[in-house]
Amino acid sequence: MKVAAAQISCVLGDFDANLQKIRDFTARTKKSGADLIVFPEMIDTGYSMPVIQRHAKAWKQGAAAELQKIARELSIAIVAGISDRDGDSIFNAQVLVDPRGEIVAKYRKTHLVTAASLDERVCLSPGNEFATCKIDPPKDGSAVADNFNVGLSICYDLRFPEMARTLVVKHGANVIVNSSAWPVVRAEHFRILALARAVENQSYLIIANRVGTDDGVTFCGSSVIVDPAGKILASASSDREELIEGEISEAVIADVRNRVRIFEHRRADLY
Repeated sequence: MKVAAAQISCVLGDFDANLQKIRDFTARTKKSGADLIVFPEMIDTGYSMPVIQRHAKAWKQGAAAELQKIARELSIAIVAGISDRDGDSIFNAQVLVDPRGEIVAKYRKTHLVTAASLDERVCLSPGNEFATCKIDPPKDGSAVADNFNVGLSICYDLRFPEMARTLVVKHGANVIVNSSAWPVVRAEHFRILALARAVENQSYLIIANRVGTDDGVTFCGSSVIVDPAGKILASASSDREELIEGEISEAVIADVRNRVRIFEHRRADLY
C-alpha cells in the first residue's frame, strides 16, 4: 500500500485557501498512485489559539464535510487534523475519511500542550478516547488493504509512549499516523520520538508536520514515514512544503514482529 504525508503551511483563519491546498496535495497524491494521505494538525484554521477560538467550526459545518467530498471525488483515504467546535468546547481533532468519503474514525487530542507560547488549555478541551480503524477496499478495487489498522494521534501525543502502546496492544494498530504542528525549537525531539514510537511498537509511523510560522511559532517540518524496524522510508525538509511517499507492507510488519517478539515478552504483571 502506498501512503503519503503532506507537509504544508496554512493561512491563519482562511478556510477556503487552506482547503484548496488540501485538495491540490490530495490530487497530486492520487496521481502518484497512493491510497492514503496524511495532513498536519489544525489545517483548517492554522495553529493559533486566538484564531482557532474565532474560526473553529462545528464538525458537520467545517472541514470534515469538505474532506469527505475530496476523498470521494478522488477515491483516496485522508487523515487530517481539524478544529471541532462542540457547544462551548473546542477540540483539536483528527479525522480519517475512507475512499468512499465516509468518516470511519474521529479522534480528539487527549494530551494538550501547556508550554507558555503554545498553551492549548486557553482554548481547547482534551478528548478522552483513542481511535483506530481499518480501511476497507474502495469500490474501484484499488490496493487499499483492510489488514492495516490505523491508530490516530496528534502532535504532542508523540511524547506519550503509553498512548502508542495502547493503540497497538489494546486496539490492534499496526500503522500509527500523527498530524502535527511541531515547533522548530524542539525539532531534535521530534525525530527521536518518531523513531522510538515506531521501533518500540514494531509499527509503521506516518507523521505529517507543518512548515511556516503561525502567530510567532515556527514549525520544523521534517515529516517522516518510518517502518516497524525504524528504517526511514521517506523524510521531508525542515522548511518547505513537500509531499513524501512510501510503501507499507503487511509482510514487513509480520517479519519484524516474528524476529523480535516484544509483545510476547512484555511483563504485564509488572506494569
